[in-house]
Amino acid sequence: MAAAGLFNFLVFFLTLAGIYAVITLGLNVQWGFSGQFNIGIAGFWAVGSYTAAILSTNPSTFHLGGFGLPFVVGLVVAAVLSAILALAIGLLCVNLRTDYLAIATIGIGEIVRLVLKNEEWLTNGVRGIPGIPRPFAEYGRDVQQLLFLGVVLLVILVVYLAVERANRAPWGRVQRAIRENEPATMASGKNVLRFRLEAFVLGSAIMGVGGALYAHFVGFISPEAFDPLFATFIVWVMLIAGGSGNNKGAVLGAFLIWAVWSGTQFLTAYLPPDITARAGAARVLLVGVLLQVILLARPQGLLPEAPPRPIRTAREEPAKENA
Repeated sequence: MAAAGLFNFLVFFLTLAGIYAVITLGLNVQWGFSGQFNIGIAGFWAVGSYTAAILSTNPSTFHLGGFGLPFVVGLVVAAVLSAILALAIGLLCVNLRTDYLAIATIGIGEIVRLVLKNEEWLTNGVRGIPGIPRPFAEYGRDVQQLLFLGVVLLVILVVYLAVERANRAPWGRVQRAIRENEPATMASGKNVLRFRLEAFVLGSAIMGVGGALYAHFVGFISPEAFDPLFATFIVWVMLIAGGSGNNKGAVLGAFLIWAVWSGTQFLTAYLPPDITARAGAARVLLVGVLLQVILLARPQGLLPEAPPRPIRTAREEPAKENA
């Protein structure tokens, strides 16, 4: 029994940490590549989750849809709708800088959460959407959990390879140039607003995919699930701890910080009874202190961004050969 419980916990931990890794990769596209300060992660996460839930659940009179569509369809449509929302937001806000963009996105994230909470015809309001199916339901519980973990790891791999390729391509070099010196990039003839919008939309679409995975994993969603603490703040901690601008660091930070968060749950069992009731706040404090330690001791993260590779010109090659 103890071994079975440990197995279930390990699969649960890896699956949820993997979902966070997908969302952190999306944030890395926005902040790590082009320096866009998005604090509205919860909004795109929620859109992806509710899209997958509405498309995949059975018909219901309590919320929109219930179309019973396959799991993969929910993932794709979640990414598309999150990208459309990001495009609409980006056309209005992508020209904002740092703290101004942060204020705009956190407001938009809260607007999305309140709409989901109050529009009962769409989302069943505060009662949420239950009965979200997991894929591979025809298999036993343990096999189903392992297969879903495999799906999450496969999504991480696909997103990582795609984002890594984009980062190494000329598109990624332009994004880093915008992050480091936007006026100079604009002076070189690049359409800065277009590139910033592309990064914002791509990162948001990835967050939507993570939201869809989350909905199928937990089987029930409500607006309370997208509290900014769990759907925004901790994602930022994961990216900063792992290494902003480094996709490997984004994945590492997600698993590491979620291990810290999960480990503190066991530590609260040893606290005095009068403190146990405040254990949730103590865990948040611990993560906040950990973030401050990382910022002071290693501000570049555990896996810093690699320095840009020098670009060899046609003139340099013959000179090198003659030398």
